[in-house]
Amino acid sequence: MTSEAEVGLLAPGWADSPAAAATSDAAYLRALLDAEIALTRAQAALGLAPEGAAAAVAAVGGLDAGDIAVRARAGGNPVIPLVADLTTAVGAEYGPYVHRGATSQDILDTAMMLVAVRTLDLVRADLGRTEAALARLAADHRDTAMPGRTLTQHAVPTTFGLKAAGWRSLVVDARDRVTSVRNSLPAQLGGAAGTLAAFTAYGAQDPTALVAAYARELGLREPDLPWHTLRTPIADLAGCLAFAAGALGKIATDVLTLARTEIAELAEGSGGGSSAMPHKANPVRSTLVAAAARRAPQLAATLYGSLAAEDERPAGAWHAEWEPLRDLLRLVGGAARDAAELTEGLRVNADAMRAHLDLTHGLIVSERLSADLAPVLGRARAKALLTELAQRTYAEGRSLAELLAEQPELEKAVDLDPAHYTGAATTLTDRALERR
Repeated sequence: MTSEAEVGLLAPGWADSPAAAATSDAAYLRALLDAEIALTRAQAALGLAPEGAAAAVAAVGGLDAGDIAVRARAGGNPVIPLVADLTTAVGAEYGPYVHRGATSQDILDTAMMLVAVRTLDLVRADLGRTEAALARLAADHRDTAMPGRTLTQHAVPTTFGLKAAGWRSLVVDARDRVTSVRNSLPAQLGGAAGTLAAFTAYGAQDPTALVAAYARELGLREPDLPWHTLRTPIADLAGCLAFAAGALGKIATDVLTLARTEIAELAEGSGGGSSAMPHKANPVRSTLVAAAARRAPQLAATLYGSLAAEDERPAGAWHAEWEPLRDLLRLVGGAARDAAELTEGLRVNADAMRAHLDLTHGLIVSERLSADLAPVLGRARAKALLTELAQRTYAEGRSLAELLAEQPELEKAVDLDPAHYTGAATTLTDRALERR
């Protein structure tokens, strides 16, 4: 059952994304069922439950997520009503083997790991699309000169290829972190207080073998210890997801700046419309990615705050994780989708980039001139001359080249073409693109 709260009316960043489906109430219910089925199968494989019990649990269908959600209020989590429904559904013969020896947190934590793995696989795919698009942009524009900007002002020339290569580097960093965390996520099985005691009581000679069998059934990592209050997996998810949001947010923020009407060095492939102004083509993909980057750190902070969980099972710290983790998965999943669409359709206006190199009348290469003129005039005189000429370019509306040509102490012309002062940008771009 999908509730109206899930349609994403106020969340266009993740609405209708693959991550939205992977983190829906239906997906969580599926993961909870998968965890219960795997537990019964693992016990059957070790002779702790009849084969028919596992088949009976796996065959249960028609569960109502909305009904379970309402009934979850009584015990504080959805596993309790789920187990009641499963027990009823399999009947008296197999009912005693449902959820046998486990605690609610075992099942819900495991379900969260399953949802995370499934969603991270989608995120990785979209990060891969983004990385490939940025690699193409960097290669195509390795020599496209543009103004470098620091503290909002023109600094020295750079290339769009280097900028795109830098964006790609962040995306590859995010991909690697997501992959590492995805492959490390463990199953959860510890029983009431993390001692596995109940499984021993039900006949397990080596309850750790059951944990291993359970993890294999799920395709999750076997944990070294039950982690009811050892929340490293949640912190790792918080970190990689927040980083991914920020990495994509850097791209979006740059595009938003460079797509401004008065700059127009970049444009989204298909901008969004305005409800009031027909002429507008808003950079919607960038806007949604930037919004995700602003929300993600606060969601991650809640998850990090839950690390301080008391005793062997916490009251409140564990419960506080569920919604922020799902929100983070959805948010980053949607941002990865939008970033892929953004970069695959991004339009580069190389002519505007070239024109903007001349906005400061040649002063964008003043750093180079300082180095070139110091051996000729002396360091102090070179600095004083350039400071004077910089003021005159604006006051007189003349270019730096004109003013330099009038200086009797300079015997030969100096190269003022900004495109010739991009340093090692091309080499750095090529080096960045070697990373896989």
